[in-house]
Amino acid sequence: MLENNNAEEYVGRLKTLAIIFTVIIAILIARVGYLQIYDGEYYAHLADGNRIRIIPSMAPRGTFYDRNGKVLVSNRPGFSVSLLPLTEPIKPEVVERVSKLLNVPIEEIQQKISVHYGFDPIRIRPDVTQDIVTIIEEQKELYRGVVIEVQPIRNYALKQEGAHTFGYVSEISDAELEKKKEEGYKSGDIVGKFGLERVYDKEIRGENGGEQVEVDVAGKPVQILGKKEPKPGYDLILTIDKDLQEVAEAAVDNMLKQLSCNAAAAVVLNPQTGEVLAMVSRPAFDPNLFAHGISTKDWNAINNNPYHPMDNKAITGEYPPGSTFKIVTGTAALATGRVLPDELIFDSGTHWLVPKGNAGGEALGWLNFHAALSHSDNVYFYECGNRLGVDLLEEYARMFGLGKPTGIDLPYESPGLADWKEYKREVYEDDFYLSEVMDAAIGQGFNLVTPLQAAMVMGEIAANGKRFKPHVVKQIVTQDKEVIKDFQPELLSELQVEPWVIQLVQQGLHDVTVNGTAAQNFIGFPYDIAGKTGTAENSQGTDHGWFVGYGPFDNPTISVAVIVEQGGYGASSAVPIGRIIMEKAFALQNIPKKGQ
Repeated sequence: MLENNNAEEYVGRLKTLAIIFTVIIAILIARVGYLQIYDGEYYAHLADGNRIRIIPSMAPRGTFYDRNGKVLVSNRPGFSVSLLPLTEPIKPEVVERVSKLLNVPIEEIQQKISVHYGFDPIRIRPDVTQDIVTIIEEQKELYRGVVIEVQPIRNYALKQEGAHTFGYVSEISDAELEKKKEEGYKSGDIVGKFGLERVYDKEIRGENGGEQVEVDVAGKPVQILGKKEPKPGYDLILTIDKDLQEVAEAAVDNMLKQLSCNAAAAVVLNPQTGEVLAMVSRPAFDPNLFAHGISTKDWNAINNNPYHPMDNKAITGEYPPGSTFKIVTGTAALATGRVLPDELIFDSGTHWLVPKGNAGGEALGWLNFHAALSHSDNVYFYECGNRLGVDLLEEYARMFGLGKPTGIDLPYESPGLADWKEYKREVYEDDFYLSEVMDAAIGQGFNLVTPLQAAMVMGEIAANGKRFKPHVVKQIVTQDKEVIKDFQPELLSELQVEPWVIQLVQQGLHDVTVNGTAAQNFIGFPYDIAGKTGTAENSQGTDHGWFVGYGPFDNPTISVAVIVEQGGYGASSAVPIGRIIMEKAFALQNIPKKGQ
C-alpha cells in the first residue's frame, strides 16, 4: 500500500514538472515569435548598426568676392588626418605613432578622443603634406583606425591683406561647441573665429554630407550603401574693391617702412551709401596659418607682438582725434550761434583764459571760421570750446554718431568716448574743468574715436549731414548667384543743423587742401577734394598722425580716414597715404580729372 502511494506521488511530481516545462517552452516560443514578428524590424536595424557606419564629409564654405566679382577668399582641396574608431577604440600605440608623425602632443589627441561621440571622424591635423599621406596609406596595419580625409581648406589668396575684414577659421573649441550643439555644430567642425568668417558663419558654413558605409567585423569598409553630397555654403559679395584694398595696403606698408613705425589703420567708404571700399590695419597676420592649424611658433610670434596684429585697429583702435575733431567743434559753434561765420577771433599764440596755444608757438592773428579751419588754428577752436561748454560739445559729438559703435557688420567694434564729463566723474570722481573742455574741442583729453568713426564724421559732411550705416557685405548669394539677401543703404541719422552750416564746414575743408595744412601734399593733385589733417598727442610716445578727406568735392563718392601710430605730424605721415588711396579710388571710378 505504501509503495503504491509513493508511485502515485512520483507520477504527480512528473506531471507537475512536465506542465512547468511545457509552460516555459511555450513562453520561449511566444517570445521568439514576438521578437520575429513584432520587433524584427527593430533588431534588424540594430544588426545593421553593427555593420553600417555614417562617415560625414565637410561642406565647403562660401566664397568671398569683391564688388566686381574678383575672388578674395575661397577653398582648395587638402588632406586631413583623422581617427575613425569604427568597431573598437583607437589603440594607445596607434595614438603614439600619430603623435610622432604629426608632431601633435599625445595629450591633445587623447583629449579629442575623450570628447568624441558617435562615428564622426576625430580630426587630428588638417592640411597635411603628401609625404604624411603616403606614410599612412603605405603602413595601414600600423595605423589602424587612422584615415585620410579630403577636405576643403580655406584659402586666403591675399594673405595678410584684408585679414582683419575677412577673418579666419579654425576648429571649434569645446566652449563654443557647448553653446552651439543645438545649432547642429559637432566636434571637429571648422567655424569662423574672426571678421566676416565669424559674423556670417551660419550662412557660409554650408551643410555637411556623408557616406553610408558597410563594414566587416574588422571595421574595414566593404561597400558604400548611400551617399549625400555636401551642400556648399552661401557666397558673400563684399563692398570691398580688391584693387583699392591692395593699393591702400601697399601705401600704408610703405609709409610705415619709411617712418620706421609699426602700426596704422585706414578706412575708405562711400559716404552716400555706407559701403566700405577698403579697410587696412597694421600690423596684420596671415589667416592661412589658422586654416590648417597654427603652429606654436607662429602663434607665439603673433601673440607676443606688442603692436597686437590680431586687433582690427580700423574699428577697435581708440585714439584722440586731434584736429580732425575741429569738424565737430566748428559745426557745433556755428549751429548754436556761439561763433558767427565772419566773426574775427584773435590768435596771439595762446588763449587769453588758459595758457594753451598752437603747435610750435604759432600766432596767426585775426581769423574768421573759414581761415581758422583751413589753417587748423588751435586758439580759435579753444575759444569755440570755451563758448560751447562741455555739454553742448558732447551733444554734437553724439549727433555725429561718436561715443557708440557704428554698427558695422564686423565683430568687436569699439565705441570710442564722447561722454567725457561722466567718464571723469566715474573714473576720477571729479568735475570737468575749462582746460579739459578746450582739450576736447581740439580732439585731445578724454576724446577718443576709431578710424571708422573718423571716416564717418567726414562722410557726414560730404553727404550734407546724412549718416549711413557702414557695411562690408553687399549681398549673400547662392552658388548660382541667386540673391538670398541684399544689403541696401541704411540711413541712421541726419545732422540737425542748417544747410549753410555744413556748407561753411565743407568750404573750410576744401581750402585745407588748397592753401591750408594739407596744401603742400596735394600740389598737382588731379581731383578737387576736401580734407583735414590732425596730430594727436600721445602720452606713450611720439604723436599720432591723422588725415581725413572726401571727394570729389562737388559729388563725393569717397570718404577716407588714415592714422599712423606715432607717425608725428599728420601732414607728413597720414596725408601721403590718403592721397594715394584717393587718387586710386577716383581712377577706379572713372572720375574726370580737373579740366576734363
